[in-house]
Amino acid sequence: MATEVLIPPMGESIKQALLVKWHKIDGQAVGTDEPLAELETDKANVDVRSPSNGVLRRMRKEGESVAVGDVIARVEEGAAAPAAKASAAAAPPPVPSQSATTAPKTPFDDLSPAVRTLVIENNLDAKSIPATGPGGRLTRQDVESFLAAKNSAARAAAAPRPPAAPPPPPAAVSVPPAPSTAKAAATPPAPMEFDAKGIRREPMSKIRKRIAETLVSAQKTAAILTTFNEIDLTTLMDLRARYKERFQEVHGVGLGFMSFFCRAVVLALREFPRVNGSIEGDDVVFHNYVNLGIAVSTDRGLAVPVLRNVQDMSFGKIESEIKRLAAGTREGKLNLEELSGATFTITNGGIFGSLLSTPILTPPQSGILGMHAIQKRPMVVGDKIEIRNMMYVALSYDHRLVDGRDSVSFLVRVKQLLEDPARLMLEI
Repeated sequence: MATEVLIPPMGESIKQALLVKWHKIDGQAVGTDEPLAELETDKANVDVRSPSNGVLRRMRKEGESVAVGDVIARVEEGAAAPAAKASAAAAPPPVPSQSATTAPKTPFDDLSPAVRTLVIENNLDAKSIPATGPGGRLTRQDVESFLAAKNSAARAAAAPRPPAAPPPPPAAVSVPPAPSTAKAAATPPAPMEFDAKGIRREPMSKIRKRIAETLVSAQKTAAILTTFNEIDLTTLMDLRARYKERFQEVHGVGLGFMSFFCRAVVLALREFPRVNGSIEGDDVVFHNYVNLGIAVSTDRGLAVPVLRNVQDMSFGKIESEIKRLAAGTREGKLNLEELSGATFTITNGGIFGSLLSTPILTPPQSGILGMHAIQKRPMVVGDKIEIRNMMYVALSYDHRLVDGRDSVSFLVRVKQLLEDPARLMLEI
């Protein structure tokens, strides 16, 4: 008797995924609830687990697209011993149970989900690609540069180019990955190959499709307006500089600006609950908690992990959770629950140098706060002109639910709390 291994429902309207990696080899003995395969969706990487004890019979290959409800394998009961031994012929016979339950390390284990997908789709050997990432890690740009050089070399071998007017000399195209050629081509962004008409096509990634659908949906369904203000962060920066070393000693994590903004948002949402609400049909839904989305840029696109019940968190807890979620997002290790359910979002374009922007809502949320670059500017303080550390902030909101008075007052409240950090401690 065999039990089918199905692609489970994954929520958030996710219907398809990429079968990135099998954790178990074909014919290997597996136990109930043991991870069998890793799926990549447009939000996170998730594992498919075994429904029963038995022997795995794989039916789909790594790199294939699968849909919810698809059968990707069967677990056969009763024939575990012979099948497992036949598949693991290289394993020493004295310890069959250990060899049967330990999956061999694959060449994809150290790759990020986006890089792994690119390597699998193009049937590449990851070890043959020069890696330039931190700690010798292979990046998406490394793979794209390798593919560009490989395609260029293949075309050059098939049909040599006529002598071209501008220098580079012809010898530069004859050898695929010569160091000088690679260095010359590796200008950011990664070099692209185009056809004779100057066009290049590539499939849109799942996460990019999801981002596009979300943004278009927000523009169609919500009445989005944006209000702006500016915050003098001089006092806050002095406070952070004074206590960041002690904060690190006590909490084991660095003190950033995001925890201050999170606390200010929580207190402001308490006073203006509509900004933390949402519209469902003909109802307005209010929340007595704040699930705060923090936008994180990854090589797969923008993701928004969620700090749940952030109103109950200390500064140290907020900073440690942000660090954990950001790392998990970039490595593709968060589950779907950690990437959904936000009631309000903060996005920080300032880390890329943005001075001002109008962030777009993520439905069904009614508000998103945009942080920007901190700049020294001359400001009038009292009757004097002083150099202060200023940041523009933007609140985009759904005008169907949030009126102009609430949106402006919310942003002013955030400004008051951050310009006088003592208010954050006293919650006044």
